[in-house]
Amino acid sequence: MAQLCRVALDAMGGDNAPCEIVKGAVNAVNATNNIEVNLVGKQELIKEQLKKYKYNKDRIKITDARDVIETGDSPVMAVRRKKESSLVKALYIVKNDEADAFVSAGSSGAIIVGGQTIVGKIKGVERPPMAPLIPTAKGVSILIDSGGNVDARPNFLIQWAKMGSLYMEHIIGIKKPRVAIVNVGVEEEKGNALVKAAYPLLKECKDINFIGSIEAREIPNGEADVIVCDAFVGNVILKLYEGTASTLIKTIKGCMMKNVKTKIGALLIKKALKQELKKMDATEYGGAPLIGLNGLVVKVHGNAKSKEIKNALLQCVKFKQQNINQLIAKSMKKEEKEEIEN
Repeated sequence: MAQLCRVALDAMGGDNAPCEIVKGAVNAVNATNNIEVNLVGKQELIKEQLKKYKYNKDRIKITDARDVIETGDSPVMAVRRKKESSLVKALYIVKNDEADAFVSAGSSGAIIVGGQTIVGKIKGVERPPMAPLIPTAKGVSILIDSGGNVDARPNFLIQWAKMGSLYMEHIIGIKKPRVAIVNVGVEEEKGNALVKAAYPLLKECKDINFIGSIEAREIPNGEADVIVCDAFVGNVILKLYEGTASTLIKTIKGCMMKNVKTKIGALLIKKALKQELKKMDATEYGGAPLIGLNGLVVKVHGNAKSKEIKNALLQCVKFKQQNINQLIAKSMKKEEKEEIEN
């Protein structure tokens, strides 16, 4: 039997808590025998939602938490002062080794702050990046960083490239994943100060398959497997990506419903189109893990529905099975040893 992955799930975080969060937890437990979910939040509200479903009661637990971190709260002050919040309590469950992973649709800032200060960084990791999978014409790529570090140094990008490569190889199964740095052109001399400083370091790094710069328009084509950038650039790419995909889907659906002819055409291609559009749905790939922490911390969209919650929970199972944290820790030790020798 495969090893059980224990996940602390913030039941009160996000726009659709607790109903969609609880539903996602039930769906994940019903989908695999390899997960145990600890729903952290207001006990009475969680129990009321659980009454709606059939599930293995041995694999869903509840930890009562009476407070909630709101979106408008200062992340640092909220993590310090709201010790009884569902988000903070769930992070401490991971820190105390009572869970392997944490998932939340709550405040991004609080998750980043809490992840680093409560769960803690793997030794050697300077700044943990947020790294979602994004759909492309060739499958998926990892966008690293997309929200953790708006201001970055060149050496941060080198670590992110290494961690992103490990993720794509062991979680997605891509051998020698192609690493590219986001730039305004493909020429080596182009870019801002950060890109110009990081480029030669990435080029010299023997642990990654660096292919050079990538322009934003080539990202959807799947021209690289690991997309490296600071979080300001990454977050803009991610939000534009999501907005464009949503607009295209609405436009296509609207076009198909225009008249009788288009409706007949829609019926003929409905199944194939549904399968293709599903590939471009970011919620199919789970959440954005904060990579480089002592436990897995995953952020899902604030408006996440049950499908995204379920996929994020199943993502945690795969993460644990592939021992990604141990691989990152090993990579950091190797990096430290090389620095000492040099």
